[in-house]
Amino acid sequence: MTVETARFATRAVHAARSRETASSRATPIYLTAGFEFDDFDHAADHFSTGAGFGYTRTGNPTVRAVERQLAALESGADAVLVASGQAAVVTALLAVVGAGDHIVSSTHIYEGTRGLFLDNLARLDIATTFVEDIADPDAWRAAIRPNTRAVFAESLANARNDVLDIRAISDIADEFAIPLIVDNTLATPALLRPLEHGAAIVVHSASKFLAGHGSVLGGVIVDDGRFDAEHAGHNAPHLVLPGRGGAPSVFARHGGRARIGYARESVAPRFGASPSPLNAFLIGQGVETLGLRVERQSRNALQIAQWLEQHESVESVDYVGLPSHPDHAIGQRYLDGGSGSIFTFTLRGGLPAARRFVEGVQVFTHMTHIGDVRSLVLHPGTTSHAQRTEDEREILGVRPGTLRVSIGIEDVDDLIADLSQVLNAVRETVA
Repeated sequence: MTVETARFATRAVHAARSRETASSRATPIYLTAGFEFDDFDHAADHFSTGAGFGYTRTGNPTVRAVERQLAALESGADAVLVASGQAAVVTALLAVVGAGDHIVSSTHIYEGTRGLFLDNLARLDIATTFVEDIADPDAWRAAIRPNTRAVFAESLANARNDVLDIRAISDIADEFAIPLIVDNTLATPALLRPLEHGAAIVVHSASKFLAGHGSVLGGVIVDDGRFDAEHAGHNAPHLVLPGRGGAPSVFARHGGRARIGYARESVAPRFGASPSPLNAFLIGQGVETLGLRVERQSRNALQIAQWLEQHESVESVDYVGLPSHPDHAIGQRYLDGGSGSIFTFTLRGGLPAARRFVEGVQVFTHMTHIGDVRSLVLHPGTTSHAQRTEDEREILGVRPGTLRVSIGIEDVDDLIADLSQVLNAVRETVA
C-alpha cells in the first residue's frame, strides 16, 4: 500500500512526508521532536555512539548550527545551547561540581545566579564563598579550598560595571587546576572574549544581546576544549574514571572537550534544559547582527553617560567607558570596540526621583530585561536587588536613587531628549 492509496486519515498524517533535500541560505528550522532512522542498525548506532540525531532533547540540527556559530564567536572549541541563561549557568556548574564541592564566586553577579548558589546548590551540598574585592587576586586565592571545583564571575558586572581581570583570576584558577567560568552576557563576544584571556568556560543569557530582539529565551555554554586530564583529572573524577558498566570515560571519548561533552550528554538533556529549535533559530538570526548592534549601542551609551554625568539632577554615573569609573583603565585593556550599553546612574532626589523617572519616560521602556534593541530602564533597589540588605546594596552601588539603563539602537538624540524631559520634571518634583 502507498500513501496515495491509503485511506483519508492515513493520507492526512503521511502525505506531506518527503525525503527531498534543499540548500537553504538561512539556517533551516527542524521543528520536530524526533528524527526518522534509516534502518535498524542506524538506530542502534545512534544510541551506542551518539552520532547523528535521534531526539531533539539530545540534539537537533538547528540547535547544532547555532552552537557552532556561538562557539566560533567566543573563540571556543564547542558550545551547548540551552533553554535560558540560568540553565546555562546551572549546566556549566553541574558539569564540574558535585555534592561536597565548593565554588568561589564574585559577589558582583546577577541576583538569580546568587540565589542559585545560596538556595539551590547549597541544598545539594555545594557551598559558595563570595569575593567582594574582585580586583584583589589575593582575595580570590584565599577563598579557594581543597574542595573548590570552580571559580565564577561576570566579565562586566551588573549593575556597577565592575570589570574582571580575567587573566589574573584565570591564572589563579589554573594554579589549583580548576576552571574559571565567566558570564559574558553584558560584554558579549563583540567586545570581549574571555577564553582568549585564560577563562575555561563562558556562559551567556542568549536572551539578551545575542538574540537582541527580546523575543525568546536561551542560554549557551562555550568551552575552551583544553581540559587536561593529567593536570586537572584529580579534581574531575567524573570525567576521567570509567562510566557505568566499565564504559570508556568522558575524557577517553572527548579528550580536551570532556567538560562540554559531559554537559551535552549528561547534564543538559537529563535536567531538561534543551532549547526549542525555533528559539535557537531566532537566536542565530540575532547573532548575525550582534557586532552592528553592540557597536551602535556602545556608542549611544557613551554619549548618554557623558550627558548624564553633566546633568545637575544626577549624582553619579557608573559607566566603565567614563574616565571617572574606577575600572576605566582595566576596561580599556579588556573591552575592544566599546564599553557596553548597560550601566547605572543615581539621581539626587533618591527614591521619589527614581519613581518619577521610570513613570515619566516615553522612549525608554520600563521593564526587566537588558540587551534589547530598545532602550530599557529599571530601578534595581526595588526589583533585581530587593533581596539584598541595605549594606549589600551600598557595596554594589545600588542606592535609593539608582537606575539601571540598557541602551538600545534608537537615535541617540531622541534618547537624550527623553532623558531631558523626564529629568526636568524630576527636578521640579523634588525641588
